[in-house]
Amino acid sequence: MVENLSYTAVALDRAAHLRRDEAWIDARLADPATQVVALWQSLNLIDAGSAEPKAVFLSAADGQALVFQAEEVIFLGLDDTTAYAAVDISSLDEATAADIAAGGEFIDLRRLGALMGGSDASILAYARGMVHWHRRHRFCGICGQPTQSRDGGHVRFCTGDNSHMHFPRTDPAVIMLVAHDDPQGKGPACLLGRQSRWVEGMYSTLAGFVDPGETLEQAVAREVFEESGITVSDVRYQASQPWPFPSSLMLGFRAKAETTAITIDAREIEDARWFTPDEIKSFGEWGEAPAGEMRLPRKDSVSRWLIESWLEDIR
Repeated sequence: MVENLSYTAVALDRAAHLRRDEAWIDARLADPATQVVALWQSLNLIDAGSAEPKAVFLSAADGQALVFQAEEVIFLGLDDTTAYAAVDISSLDEATAADIAAGGEFIDLRRLGALMGGSDASILAYARGMVHWHRRHRFCGICGQPTQSRDGGHVRFCTGDNSHMHFPRTDPAVIMLVAHDDPQGKGPACLLGRQSRWVEGMYSTLAGFVDPGETLEQAVAREVFEESGITVSDVRYQASQPWPFPSSLMLGFRAKAETTAITIDAREIEDARWFTPDEIKSFGEWGEAPAGEMRLPRKDSVSRWLIESWLEDIR
């Protein structure tokens, strides 16, 4: 089922050895066959007018004006001989951006990512993550001088001291399906929690960022205990998912609960409960369930994948 995870199907050759050649990059941007991925205010250009939304890729010929107007131009990679490049046009006003949309519209990828083809959604997510990094690193974190994009947008050099180089960063976060054979005397169940800022009724697997100096397995055990008071063992890696909302890599695990009494940390979550498979199967969909009903996480999330893979394994 790993192949069903959203945003994991980037098949581009990132061509790191070629993107350092400025002349080669310039030639790709001038090539009419190059596909341009436009982003405006962190929104992706999508054709949402069909049952399966599609990414809108502009040809380099159509997107030449965007390349010159863009705040950032980022070489994403090659599909065979076809290059893909992301352009950040956030400085344009909304009306101008709408004129550029070419039959699509600028939309939050999270709204439609689960409905899109795997490759399209993955390329849009990749572009979104890179643009976010650039927007957050325009100044050197060491000396405060402006930075300049190089190597096709995959490194920023400090203009005050070229020895200061900054590379795209991803924040590792663990997300875990905690299960027990019989926590409430009703058979197997898994632990799900919710934050107050989520849509009403949505419960998801627990998650948290990895602290410096700890392993992924230690992060799983710590986060579960901090948020729910449950201790775990047998922590096993399942799958990973890029999650550029804004800049995480979600590392999915499954863990066995050694205790069952829940004590939540109200600063982290507002509730946590054990749910049986039958209870989970009665949940509604994110964004669709009537008020008062339980809801599953978004279909494009690794949390949803972890829940569904657990249900599949114990049926």
